[in-house]
Amino acid sequence: MTPVSTIVISGGNGLVGQAFISTLARASSGARIVRLVRPGSGGEDSVLFDPAGGSIDAVRLEGCDAVVHLAGEPIAAGRWSVARKARIRSSRVEGTRLVVDGLGRLKMRPRVLVCASAVGYYGNRGDEQLDEASAPGVGFLSSVAVGWEAEAARARDLGIRVVSLRLGIVLSAKGGALARMLTPFRLGAGGPLGDGRQWMSWIHIDDLVSAIRFTMEREDLSGAVNAVAPQPCRNADFTRSLARALRRPAFLPAPAFALRLALGEMADALLLSSQRVAPGRLSAAGFTWKHGQLDDALSDLVSAA
Repeated sequence: MTPVSTIVISGGNGLVGQAFISTLARASSGARIVRLVRPGSGGEDSVLFDPAGGSIDAVRLEGCDAVVHLAGEPIAAGRWSVARKARIRSSRVEGTRLVVDGLGRLKMRPRVLVCASAVGYYGNRGDEQLDEASAPGVGFLSSVAVGWEAEAARARDLGIRVVSLRLGIVLSAKGGALARMLTPFRLGAGGPLGDGRQWMSWIHIDDLVSAIRFTMEREDLSGAVNAVAPQPCRNADFTRSLARALRRPAFLPAPAFALRLALGEMADALLLSSQRVAPGRLSAAGFTWKHGQLDDALSDLVSAA
């Protein structure tokens, strides 16, 4: 593994970005963190990054060792409208294009770009077992991920190693899907979504941070890498595991028609879609999961909540 001394990160205020920066600080790695920030934000070691305005202060990235690009419009922040879907796509596809164009203007370019992607790349695939060689699926999220990864891949022509991390459902008590589920489950109002047979590919937030660092430092890893735990689960199994961790019943299913009525297209894409994804490349490279078992992962997170 090759250590890095200056890491540029976008999306540093998001769930994953905050955990990544916090872990680096606790590790006393000596790495300098430079944040890409929106207009009006900033401070020391921050660089202007304005995807909406198409500008990035690229000259201040000169000499950085690695870029970790996590920024993107939240996908589950509200019911999808035409305008919200356009922002989701633009923030990822055009935002990544802006980062890569900025890196192309540097004389001393980073060794690696680790860019977030998502298992939504695979679309709704039922019981099919998926790995990094599987073809993309169909639908909005799949098309976004394909465009997202294509923009990141352009950095290869600049001599930069590129890793597209296809994130599964990130489990954290501080935000994301699990945090939204905790209150209803604690009240005994949790249950499976739809018929509960859809596969969920998930990863504990600590393991995701470790995977980012691992792919950043491993010079033999490039291209798509599935950032998921080794054992995907069906939604019904996830429900039972979370109920056990909370010591609460979970007998109130959310019917598919009710989810579609409340959330529209987003219900099928995020809650009812099935992706049975294996972390083939992480496993082959020798990555070690700290929380690779669902019961252990949920117990750990619930105890800290």
